[in-house]
Amino acid sequence: MTPSPAAVAEMLARATGGDIGVTRIEALSGGAASATYAVDAQRAGAPWPLILQCAAAGTVSEGGMAKAVQARLQQLAFRHGLPVAEVVAVLAPADGMGEGFVMTRIEGEALAPRWLKGEDFAVARAALTGQCAAVLARLHAIPLGEVADLGLPAGRIAVQRERMFAHYRSFGVHSPVFDLAFAWLAERCGDAEPRALVHGDFRSGNIIVDAGGLAAVLDWELAHLGDPIEDLGWLCCNAWRFGQWQKPVGGFGEREALYEAYAAAGGGPVDRARAHLWEVWGTLRWGLSCLQLGHDHVSGRVPSVERAAIGRRVSEVELDLLHLIRFGGI
Repeated sequence: MTPSPAAVAEMLARATGGDIGVTRIEALSGGAASATYAVDAQRAGAPWPLILQCAAAGTVSEGGMAKAVQARLQQLAFRHGLPVAEVVAVLAPADGMGEGFVMTRIEGEALAPRWLKGEDFAVARAALTGQCAAVLARLHAIPLGEVADLGLPAGRIAVQRERMFAHYRSFGVHSPVFDLAFAWLAERCGDAEPRALVHGDFRSGNIIVDAGGLAAVLDWELAHLGDPIEDLGWLCCNAWRFGQWQKPVGGFGEREALYEAYAAAGGGPVDRARAHLWEVWGTLRWGLSCLQLGHDHVSGRVPSVERAAIGRRVSEVELDLLHLIRFGGI
């Protein structure tokens, strides 16, 4: 249920101590885990465009990142100069809206197919590879001591792979291609300790793009401690090109340009074999997400035509994995 303007205004006044009014609240697309609303507010009589994001079910599901933690992480990124929306309030139980927080609203286009194909975004697309590389380099340079009290997920790479394999087996489905990918990763991934703050879902579709390029990075709920090259590999997965498959970096750029810009921005040299490993890993991870969504529908846990349709994309992921393993790229 969409929160009332009066309730949101009262919450903002409590959090900021200001004279706040709210004239409009509009539900936006927020995915399965979050409910997102555009809020037109006024602070001391001046327009104050905001975004309210709440847990879709009121509380975050077990194993997910609490909205209060997400807000703290996003504000940390803001303080380090990353392009993120500033957090202005965190919901309290007394607000009656569940877990969530309010942030400033950043103008631009979030729907990737629009900015990937629209002529109005040609200049933005040309700048995005370097901008994404610079943002990731700055993110990965944040000292781990600054997130030590957030309880972010962490673990050795081999443990993460074993956990992902157990999740795969839990569906009772046996894909020879997925089995091959897990075996391929087991031979190559090693067992390194986490060494950087990783966004975990940095990709086309999770950024806002304006005429100048990257305006904001969204959706920090999958952030964790890990290998920074994971973010580079995930950005290059075919699923996030939205049909612009000839451009491996998010549908807009080239891998070598990304790696070189990342190193130039202070991220350090990129081991190409390691980047390829994480692209295979990310593709397999997306395949398991497709499997999960299809299973949600087939099992009756969450009947949904949309989830059933995404579940059918497992076959696309299998083709991507075979091509990546055989030829080294798509």
